[in-house]
Amino acid sequence: MFMILIRLALLALFAFIIYSIFKYLLNPKRKLEIAHEQKNFYLLDQRSNVRKNFLLTYKGVMFEGEKYLGTTDRAFEVISIFIWPKNPEKLQGLKKHDFEFIQKEVRKQYPDALIDWKSPIKEFLKGERGLR
Repeated sequence: MFMILIRLALLALFAFIIYSIFKYLLNPKRKLEIAHEQKNFYLLDQRSNVRKNFLLTYKGVMFEGEKYLGTTDRAFEVISIFIWPKNPEKLQGLKKHDFEFIQKEVRKQYPDALIDWKSPIKEFLKGERGLR
C-alpha cells in the first residue's frame, strides 16, 4: 500500500513538473524578453483589459503604451494611445520609418486609435529635432 502512495506521489510530481515547463515556455512575458534580447518586434497586450498598458519591443528598445477608451460611431473602442520609451537613451539609431512601423503594428490592434508619442519622440517626428 505504501509503494502505491509513493508511485502516485512521484506521478503527481512528474505531472506538475511537465505542467510547469509548458507554462514557462508559453508565458507571453518570456516571449517579450526573448524578442527584446534578440532585438525583434513583439507586442504584449491584453486587448480585453483597456486599463492595462501594453508593452512592445523593437530593435532592443522597450516601449510602453497607455490606452484610453472612448466612443466611435459603432461602439466603445480604444480611441487614444500614448507611447513612450522605457529607456530614452536606447533610442539611438532609430529612424522615422522605425516609429512608422511601430504605429502601423499598433494600428493593426487598434484601428480607431489616435497614436501620440511622448517626448523626445514627439519632437523628433514633428521635425523639431531633425537629424543633424
